Amino acid sequence: MTTTTTTSSPLTLASVQQAHELIKPFIHLTPVLTSTYLNTLASTPQTPSALSNTEWSSRPPSSPVLRLHFKCENLQRIGAFKARGAFHAIARLKQSPDFDPSRGVVTHSSGNHAQALSLAAKTSQIPAYIVMPSISNPSKVAATKGYGAQITFSGPTAPEREAAAQKIISSTGATLIPPYDHPDIICGQGTAALELLSQVPVPLHAIITPCGGGGLLSGTALACSEIKTKVFGAEPSFEGADDGRRGYYAGKRVESVKSLTIGDGLRTPLGKIPWSIIYTRKLVDGMYSVTEDQIKAAMRLVYERLKLVVEPSAVVGLAVALYNEDFRKMVEEEAGKEGWDLGVVFSGGNVSLSALGDLLKE
Repeated sequence: MTTTTTTSSPLTLASVQQAHELIKPFIHLTPVLTSTYLNTLASTPQTPSALSNTEWSSRPPSSPVLRLHFKCENLQRIGAFKARGAFHAIARLKQSPDFDPSRGVVTHSSGNHAQALSLAAKTSQIPAYIVMPSISNPSKVAATKGYGAQITFSGPTAPEREAAAQKIISSTGATLIPPYDHPDIICGQGTAALELLSQVPVPLHAIITPCGGGGLLSGTALACSEIKTKVFGAEPSFEGADDGRRGYYAGKRVESVKSLTIGDGLRTPLGKIPWSIIYTRKLVDGMYSVTEDQIKAAMRLVYERLKLVVEPSAVVGLAVALYNEDFRKMVEEEAGKEGWDLGVVFSGGNVSLSALGDLLKE
């Protein structure tokens, strides 16, 4: 399935900058927060007992120095960074002579892109058709309906979602706006990193973002493509949800994922276009994964110390910085005593109150 638009953005830093100019009237400039406590925790070696049942149990704990800068996209419109890509894709689509607004737009998404596209389409008075897996978070389904979209439920896998979207395209003539595998989406998502770089008063040594389909990570890589700031991806390891990491180090994209990780926004396989930026062009410097318990622990810390509501997918980058010894050892070796200023993107905060209670309970 492809869109009918002929205005897709080149995959460059300039395109990310142009995307930011287009969407600034429609998005929030989300804040960047810091925490002395979390900096201290990230810069303290893990205890041997914490590592006892891990792959790092036989080596001394690493001692990185990390200063964390949190880009709070959980405070973005619709509660997630996805608003950036959706508003940019709609703006670019409206510039195409091939686009008929009355036919609408269609996408398939587990939740955040669904909400984002629904809002962006409503803002431009364009019909939106959304395919959502039947196992989608109920709060995300309700929010998507609230923006006026027409929802069709499907099976959980990418092929099932795509088949349902194709039926809608055939019957309505709607234009597909994929959740991550499209240049306009990628460039829109990269604007979060563009802002982050300008909001932090010191040069960032690196930025780490969650990686599902790869739109945010590849967009971040484009935003950093002409500077020295390194870019890293973070994923859950549960049931093979770390397809991006596995593919990155094997040199071959993993094309399917079947995982019920609590990071529900990260259950999709890495897209072809993000892969071309992340791996083929080598614009991402490494990929790391964390466990479900580590994700929950990071969520609890964010809630208790930053007083922010974040969904599980949002904190995988922080969890990597706190708990992944391969990442921490790399920082220790590369940065030494000076340490790193690390940008951490909190991708979203769309989690129901009942689910939040279950995730944070002891």
